[in-house]
Amino acid sequence: MQTRTKLNTIGRNTHRKDGIGKVTGTEQYASDVSVPRAWYGGVLRSPHAHARIASIDTSAAEALGAVCLTFADVPRVKYNERTNCAPPHLYRDRYVLDDTARHVGEAVAAVAAPTRALAEKALRAIKVEYEVLPAMLCAADALKDGAPKIHETILYRGKETPIEHNVAVTRLIEVGDIEKGFAEADSIIEREFEAAPVYHAQMETKSVVCKPAVDGSITVWATTQSIHNTRQLLAEIYGLPLHKINVKKIAIGGTFGSSIQMNSVVPICVGLAIKSGRPVKIATTREEDMYDHCRYQVRITLKLGFKADGTLVAGHMKTTVELGAHNTQGYHFLGVIAGFWVSLYKLPNMKYEGTAVYTNRTPSCAMQGFGAPQATFVTEVIMDEIAELLGRDPVEYKLTQYRGLGDTFWGQGPTVKSIILSDGVPELLEVGAKKIGWDGRPVPGTQTGRFRRGIGMARSFHCSGVGQPRKTGAEMIDYSGAIVKLNEDGSIDYIQSLMDHGGGTCEAIAKLVAEEIGVPLSMVGISDVDTNTTVYDITTHATRGVFAGGAAALKAAKSVKAKILDYASQLLDIMSESLVIEPSEELGQGVIYCPGYPEKRMTLGELAKYLHVNSWGTIAAVESLHPVTAPPAYVTYFVEVEVDTETGVVKTLAAALGSDCGTVVNPGLAAGQLTGGLSKGAGCALIEAHQWDRQTGELASKGFWVDGKTLSILETPLLENLHIDFAHTYEPTGPFGAKGIGEASINPALAAYSNAIYNALGIRFREVPITAEKILAALSTKKVRRTQPAQRELVNS
Repeated sequence: MQTRTKLNTIGRNTHRKDGIGKVTGTEQYASDVSVPRAWYGGVLRSPHAHARIASIDTSAAEALGAVCLTFADVPRVKYNERTNCAPPHLYRDRYVLDDTARHVGEAVAAVAAPTRALAEKALRAIKVEYEVLPAMLCAADALKDGAPKIHETILYRGKETPIEHNVAVTRLIEVGDIEKGFAEADSIIEREFEAAPVYHAQMETKSVVCKPAVDGSITVWATTQSIHNTRQLLAEIYGLPLHKINVKKIAIGGTFGSSIQMNSVVPICVGLAIKSGRPVKIATTREEDMYDHCRYQVRITLKLGFKADGTLVAGHMKTTVELGAHNTQGYHFLGVIAGFWVSLYKLPNMKYEGTAVYTNRTPSCAMQGFGAPQATFVTEVIMDEIAELLGRDPVEYKLTQYRGLGDTFWGQGPTVKSIILSDGVPELLEVGAKKIGWDGRPVPGTQTGRFRRGIGMARSFHCSGVGQPRKTGAEMIDYSGAIVKLNEDGSIDYIQSLMDHGGGTCEAIAKLVAEEIGVPLSMVGISDVDTNTTVYDITTHATRGVFAGGAAALKAAKSVKAKILDYASQLLDIMSESLVIEPSEELGQGVIYCPGYPEKRMTLGELAKYLHVNSWGTIAAVESLHPVTAPPAYVTYFVEVEVDTETGVVKTLAAALGSDCGTVVNPGLAAGQLTGGLSKGAGCALIEAHQWDRQTGELASKGFWVDGKTLSILETPLLENLHIDFAHTYEPTGPFGAKGIGEASINPALAAYSNAIYNALGIRFREVPITAEKILAALSTKKVRRTQPAQRELVNS
């Protein structure tokens, strides 16, 4: 079998298979699902940040004809919404409905009624008496001696485990000897940083429809990043065998990580459907969604020791993470911060101490980057400062210290280790520096006047999944499955439960399948599927979609192709190793032929039809794949900003963004990932933050979009000032040389903006977002940290 030297489908911009449905509004999301006889569900939520339910009276609501659900009606099964972690690392602390509310907006009861209006009326008719408890609304208060406990116990490794001082979990990771390392350092620098919690602001809120059947089975349509994990968790809660639960794969309107876990309304809707015996639909409002999830708030102290030539010799990081009311995945989050930190630059001696704390606030969960934006912010800003102290160009200095080709990196933590086999960082930094005008940037603190410009840079990465070579001991579950089938007309069905968040992941994987088998992309269909018709896929997260999910589909496609060539060999009387399949756009088919005997050819459709009419059977393959590596998908940022010193407003004038994603499968969509990462990243760097009333625990925005501002299109750079480049690399472990891009696209943003503002003003900001108010306050108090004062802060050994 000959290997093609050119690619026919990969690397080309093509019309998306779901494009027409999206632009015409006919694409169906969970909120669009309509089932005959369905009732409308609604959720009653706590107005208190911490309260015990003394009593619930649902009689008035039931008198209206509604079905009501309280903690007395659901199984008393403690669970964790996110099941990506291996069981030894799952911390279970929530129920479908509980007798204690631990944050404003937590569900305390639910109703289902024939109309939306009646459901709303029934919700208002429920009478709840609360015993209001003291609320711990920040980590400092929660950690105090004698502070009220938010959780008395959690379920950990099958046992009820006490929670002390509201500490949910801690991690300690050490490599080498930091005491020895710091003793050998010529200089030591230590800084404190903080990254605020941020609302995901995804387009789609959470919706779910549950249809019960007379045999006790249920069908579920839900906003989710994993239909199989949703199925497994519902089975765990309601005691149903998996074959009795069918979760449909349906379009999702973006998530940024907010639906990796099974959303809290899903088991509530299932409980209502089971109790009422009717289909039930719940669609949450934007206000409900804002109270449901946010990014982790992180405070980090980083201490680095380095030699006179800039060589890093030791590092000590201390991290405090605020979980909110529930521990969705605090253990792993602490681990990934450590992993991203030590994988950015070479550190022979390191110590990492992480603490995750419960508070009576909105539960935190994964958000695009999952710890990498925060770890990068801290590391890239302090490395920028070290470069300045050494009198070196930050780009040049960082290139001497970073982990690159041939080095070991940790991926998402200490159990995800692999060797870097592809590295486009030097190329991307060179190109980005030229396009942004790096050499012409101003000297920090030298500008005067109202408007001051600055240029900043940062580099980061995200791992392509969480694959690792160990057979046991991994913290995360990571494998994908796929089915590829040849139809009787020569077309291909690509069948996979992997979710596409809207960025074109499934489109990219369809291209991989088309490329491998040798058919036009138009002949590969992305099948509508569910948990009954697919094999398991962990979830679309960790930038693993193309690299891991695509690799599973490619494995199935290779198996199908081998069977195709075996059958064709018999019909054409040519050895299968001598046959190739190439797409013919003219015929709309894959053509099987022997290059040495071109007359020996047939279309894939002719072969498939022959197999059909002669009862030779269907060609198909089912494969699962566990990646043994998680290669870094590098991204570089150069941003130019203008700071208005009278208003504090920061404007993005230009940006040069670079991505090393290996082989670029979807060029246009890959570029869209980078521009989207810049938009969201700039928002997190400059304006976005979840804020709570310190007395009531309510959101300062009250959950209203108008006061939970995100960047608009008018606050992004003009297209002619936005430069996007892809490194010319090939990842040998990836499908056709590809690796990830999605989450990596946001990771350098916080640091790049902080460094750019410093370049403009001569003021270091180590807390994000860097709002206009913070800039004006810093300017007015003249707390300028220029090079000389910063040098005096160093401790010389």
